[in-house]
Amino acid sequence: MTLLARLFGGPADDHAEVRALWHRVVEIAREPQWYAHCGVADTVAGRFDAVTAVLALVLLRMENDEALARPLARLTELFVTDMDGQLRESGVGDLVVGKHIGKLMGALGGRLDAYRAALADADPAGLEQAVQRNVTLIEGAGPQGAAAEMRRLAGQLGALSNADLLGARIAR
Repeated sequence: MTLLARLFGGPADDHAEVRALWHRVVEIAREPQWYAHCGVADTVAGRFDAVTAVLALVLLRMENDEALARPLARLTELFVTDMDGQLRESGVGDLVVGKHIGKLMGALGGRLDAYRAALADADPAGLEQAVQRNVTLIEGAGPQGAAAEMRRLAGQLGALSNADLLGARIAR
């Protein structure tokens, strides 16, 4: 709780309802199979790509359920908050953090569009192409492994109840 919230009685944590889900998204994106078996580069760019891929799948699961509109917005806000902190920790100055956040949000939005369209199509080639464009892969790795893992995870998320999703009960 921030000092101002304690003094003026504001909410303890605006993101409490999705904090566990955000942490689970990051945990899933850090799982070794993304890097060892799916060919995602274990670099800052590759890890960001893995986080945004998993987050995009979660957001896509949430976007068509009116009951999840508020948690979806909160989860997106938490992504921005975390990325802001990561940028500041890496030495990005206050004057350009907003510009970087804008670029990161644009990247997430573009990936949401690409993955939404590709997942709607049963042909694996579309998702493989989206992965090829949006995920930093190690040299010589094709997009097939990451695309297959994303499709599997999307199916798993689709089978979860809202309570299990918000409770971050995403088994792996």
